[in-house]
Amino acid sequence: MLPGVDGWKLIETARAEGIGTPIVVVSARGTEHDRVHALEIGADDYLVKPFSMKELVARVRAAARRGVRVQDERRGEPIEFEELRIDPLNVQAYVGGKSAELTPTEFRLLYALALEAGRVVTRDELLPKVWGRRQTRRDRTVDVFVRKLRDKIDARKPRHTFIQTRYGVGYKLEPERK
Repeated sequence: MLPGVDGWKLIETARAEGIGTPIVVVSARGTEHDRVHALEIGADDYLVKPFSMKELVARVRAAARRGVRVQDERRGEPIEFEELRIDPLNVQAYVGGKSAELTPTEFRLLYALALEAGRVVTRDELLPKVWGRRQTRRDRTVDVFVRKLRDKIDARKPRHTFIQTRYGVGYKLEPERK
């Protein structure tokens, strides 16, 4: 509800461009959908009006303590695995030539796995690489986004599954025949 600009688009653009500055959303829109969506596309915190200044200051300090997100490495050439093509220049993945329509956060997760192809990457490694924060107790962020990636990539009827789980450890990107 920013004047002339969509706040969600602003968050997505900042994250897609590799801007790692913490983002605290202050909004009158307090539905669960709005809060979850903002956090999924890259916001670090969400504060609904009305709020106290003490709470705002505390949340900004907490975001600053967690630190700046890791800047994206210089984008390289597309990475291909069978019928999956990951294009860092367009911040998108293609399955069988069709866009998987990934969000910027989903793309960052897939790209982080692709850069470590064949190696199991732990949740503790992925959280700072993709979200710029450490794991907290019972943090299921990585698992939720892996499920979304599987819905958009593995479920699109390719000949392979791409995201493999090593139970209790993490995930790896490696094509396996269905």
